Amino acid sequence: MNRKVKWGIAGLGNIAHKFTSDLIITSNVDLIAVASSNLNRAKEFKNRYGAKKAYGSYDELFEDKDVEVVYIASLNNHHKKMTLDALNAKKAVLCEKPMGMNTAEVNQMIVKSKNQNCFLMEGLWSRFNPAIKTAKKWTNEGRIGIPRFMYAEFSFYKLDVESSHRLMDPLKGGGALLDIGIYPLFLAYYMLGMPKKIKSRRVLGVTGVDIQTSMILEYDNASAMLYCGITNPSDNSAKICGTSGQIILPGRWHEAQSVKLINSTDVIKHELPTDGNGFVEQIKEVNSCIISRKIEGAWRHKNSKELAQLIETVKGVSY
Repeated sequence: MNRKVKWGIAGLGNIAHKFTSDLIITSNVDLIAVASSNLNRAKEFKNRYGAKKAYGSYDELFEDKDVEVVYIASLNNHHKKMTLDALNAKKAVLCEKPMGMNTAEVNQMIVKSKNQNCFLMEGLWSRFNPAIKTAKKWTNEGRIGIPRFMYAEFSFYKLDVESSHRLMDPLKGGGALLDIGIYPLFLAYYMLGMPKKIKSRRVLGVTGVDIQTSMILEYDNASAMLYCGITNPSDNSAKICGTSGQIILPGRWHEAQSVKLINSTDVIKHELPTDGNGFVEQIKEVNSCIISRKIEGAWRHKNSKELAQLIETVKGVSY
């Protein structure tokens, strides 16, 4: 018989609101506590979503014996410390993407998870999106033949924010690549694996963070063209093309509600709407892992490590 998994939320910004809205509509969930460095904010969040407790520090949340798993939704530069603190307190952790600022941080977090025998997963919700999972299934089944080319982009206009904004501040893990470029890189990695070679071009803003990045990932028999930016709006579509067909993920593909297959014999479109804001399937995966006492989910430690390596490589080879 399924039991309720006891959750805590650490960091109460915009993404935490979206996540928690989905958490409370997911079955077998008990929202125990929320925490912020601002106690009044925590109390408001608690009242809005029906949590049992509100804390004005993260340590209090991590020390709460009623909490099993913590969703960490802080700024990128705080992910490592908060994750390590939570794991030290024997809490399972779902850490919002990117897991760390670099590969070294990700490695530290994974080692701590294994040493503590505690669950840890990067919150890359698109991995659990039904339309994206269907695209992967069709690709694996050979429905488009041998994959040869992939395209994905994620961009919007955000140059009108202050230099202290998290997107513009390098100390807060700002920049297009780390914030949204992780999505196109994830899709290429998920569909095609680790590339043999990467080429990239980055445009830097006045604060030194990248405001747009173009990437070409080269494989033995395929390539991927990827783009991210905060300089322009876009339909944010993606497609995977093979020797006998293509799969199309429509605009805002990272939270796709449908997927289309076109080949020599079929034109198939599946409508696959997500529940709530799109986090429910990811939450279900975490719940299942907690109940089964696993320390890794379907998005494995190895996947987070290799994705972090891809981001570092893009930075290293850009011109």
